[in-house]
Amino acid sequence: MLALRLTRAARPAVQLRRLLVAAASAGTGLLLLSSLGHALAHPEAADAAALRLAWCAAPLAATVYLALAVARTDPGTRPRPGLSAVGLGPARLMAVSALTTALSCSLGSLLALLVFLHLRGDLTGLPFDGAAAGLLAAGLPLPVPAAATLLTVLPVTATAAVAVALRPRDPRPPVRVPRRFGRFGAAGGSAGKETFGAYGRFGTRLPQAPGDGRTDAPGDRRTATTALLEAEGDPPAPENAPEPPAPDTDADSPAGLPWGVALVTAGLAAQAYAGRSAPVPVLTVLLGWLLTGTGLVLAGPGLTHLCGRLLQAGRPGALRLLAGRGLMAEAARIGRPLGVVCAVASAGCALTALSGGGPAPAFGPLSALGALVVGGATLATLLTAAVEARQYRASHTAVLLRLGARPALLRGAAALRAAALPALFGPLVLAIAALSALPLSR
Repeated sequence: MLALRLTRAARPAVQLRRLLVAAASAGTGLLLLSSLGHALAHPEAADAAALRLAWCAAPLAATVYLALAVARTDPGTRPRPGLSAVGLGPARLMAVSALTTALSCSLGSLLALLVFLHLRGDLTGLPFDGAAAGLLAAGLPLPVPAAATLLTVLPVTATAAVAVALRPRDPRPPVRVPRRFGRFGAAGGSAGKETFGAYGRFGTRLPQAPGDGRTDAPGDRRTATTALLEAEGDPPAPENAPEPPAPDTDADSPAGLPWGVALVTAGLAAQAYAGRSAPVPVLTVLLGWLLTGTGLVLAGPGLTHLCGRLLQAGRPGALRLLAGRGLMAEAARIGRPLGVVCAVASAGCALTALSGGGPAPAFGPLSALGALVVGGATLATLLTAAVEARQYRASHTAVLLRLGARPALLRGAAALRAAALPALFGPLVLAIAALSALPLSR
């Protein structure tokens, strides 16, 4: 009930994003049901039916990725002060996000089932003069358990992904216990740490007997706390010592750029090797595309960070400095969706070249629907990530406005960021697509 109330009371922009998830779910569900219809109409071609079902993995992954991005930007399920007092802690808000995602995906699956039954003629007769009868096995009985299983795959997967990604985490960093060594390098010491209270209890520190020969001066004695800290490998800081500056995590380059470049190179090499054969091996081409796409996804944050550094090259003014630092700070948030969009674009060019190498193109209405679902879901995910970055940047924008920054300067920095990313990623995608299609076009 709470999820329904939060869904109904959301703003129009939030409702639009949820409707996008429902539309992508409807398209994916229709593709899954069409693979079932092809299997019913051609029971002798089991391999072709399995291949059609395997191609549905790309729309399924794109829709789940979109649902996860929408759940992260939902303002109704964001932790706020005072919600824990009324029973809305982090775990409850995560459950509300998962239920909202399940509702959106279930609505899309239900819409896909209605469209599928309408095209088969099970509701009001065959539409479009029976044009979809051969694709959807019209006239044959539909197995209800199989259709229900296919339609529940997407809601269950998206709900599980949202629950895992938004699960409550401990904000405190884990305590690293230093390793102790005994004599001759052997591991020694107790497994647990000794607390301060246990230092003076149960005879741990016995009083010195008179006449034992120990005459330590009061100035040379250390306190119990200092001795414990030094024994545990954590020496105390001197008094009145300045606190170390916080590390600038936004300025650190993401670590996935070298691995991304290596995977892109390996993918292009695999596609070049496949192009040397007279019959083009489809599995090798798909493996090369998979390596190239994974490399682009891994390299996306690093390339976004590099774009921010290039904006600040030379002697930057306030406009370029704000735009560059903004891209560097948002590299981990918007870089991954940018890499996904680039991977989808390069894969589309590779699949177009692969299908064009035969006697007739293999694209039909279902292929167009799959391309529309994958492309639309990835673009919507990128726009949703941009909305999330804007939400996290709202506090910094408010501080700049209080300091006297002009709103025109902030709008110009946002426009410069939006123009710099296509200027860097556009030629890269075109180059990778050309290199991928060159061996296949021979």
